Amino acid sequence: MQLSGGPKVAGIVARDSFYDQVPVFRGFAKLMDPALYKPLPDDWMIGIADIVDSTGAIAAKRYKAVNMAGAAVIAAVTNALEGREFPFVFGGDGSTFAIPSGDGELARQALAATAAWVRQDLDLAMRVAVIPVAAVRAAGLDVRVARFAPSPYVTYAMFSGGGLPWAEAAMKRGEFAVAAASPGALPDLSGLSCRFEEIAASRGVILSLLVVPGRGGASDAFRATIEDVITLVERSPDMGRPVPGEGPPLKWPPQGLDYEARARQRGPLLVRRVRLLGFTLFAYLIMRFGITVGGFDPRIYTNQVVANSDFRKYDDALRMVLDCTPELADEIERRLARAAAAGIVRHGLYRQDAAMMTCFTPAASRSNHVHFIDGARGGYASAAVAMKAG
Repeated sequence: MQLSGGPKVAGIVARDSFYDQVPVFRGFAKLMDPALYKPLPDDWMIGIADIVDSTGAIAAKRYKAVNMAGAAVIAAVTNALEGREFPFVFGGDGSTFAIPSGDGELARQALAATAAWVRQDLDLAMRVAVIPVAAVRAAGLDVRVARFAPSPYVTYAMFSGGGLPWAEAAMKRGEFAVAAASPGALPDLSGLSCRFEEIAASRGVILSLLVVPGRGGASDAFRATIEDVITLVERSPDMGRPVPGEGPPLKWPPQGLDYEARARQRGPLLVRRVRLLGFTLFAYLIMRFGITVGGFDPRIYTNQVVANSDFRKYDDALRMVLDCTPELADEIERRLARAAAAGIVRHGLYRQDAAMMTCFTPAASRSNHVHFIDGARGGYASAAVAMKAG
């Protein structure tokens, strides 16, 4: 994530200016233009984390816990780096990011503590790894990054080059592993929350979509297929964005209160819950009645939530969560099925009735808050299962 046009974090200076120099593009249809992607420096590192047996957790309807764990990686690393900007991508049941080698030890410590917290507070197992970019290139692949601006306030990283799937496979083989910290270790998860309610489909279906290269790799035909799907989606109302213009629904007490309480580390859990009940009631009233408090204007914040929502991305795979008609979902499926039959792509689709949002808001008064969108009944993880079954 990188601020784009919004305020920088006061007093923070990036140790490595590479990511600042990657040009920002606007217009998601440009996604597959190779000129947008810049190779990561050789001395950078890839951090990667995912939930072990996320399929089982999804089957047990632990959707929110899985998403909270994936977003916790981004929150923990961001806070460990004191707000320094770095490229990342949220994948539903995990996250991937890139950092300069000078931040490698801080990232390892944050990952280790996050894995411990996920085990003890969410009762999930998380595997994590930090992999040198040089190791990816030694395997004959690359990691290149672009910056997409969905709004004037933030940019999200997009990755290409084939290196991230290789890194994920290496992590799952146990290579480059970062061991979980000792029980009781706590990452700094300040700003991580999930107070909004599920977002019901307004056009008929919430479609979680995952598309990766077929046996020919990221060929011209693959790029053309991705561009075809994106163009089809962008003809739909509001580009299929699952977050309504008035913002996601908000109730009190919030559905995700227990998870947010667990992300706060001071004091007994019961005390944290009680304090958070009071704080979220105050926040709910401000949002519900549009009360401006200090520098916080709930109307501006809601507009930024909608604009900043992360519902489409590319990390050597196209990932989208769309609110669309069943007819549009059918047409997307038909086009991908034809491409799959030709060996151009592999894909997974999963239909559900709602989306959900997990938020990372370092400061509500700033514009650089990010909001990760996934399907509310399995989302990306279920789309991945469908892809493997296909």
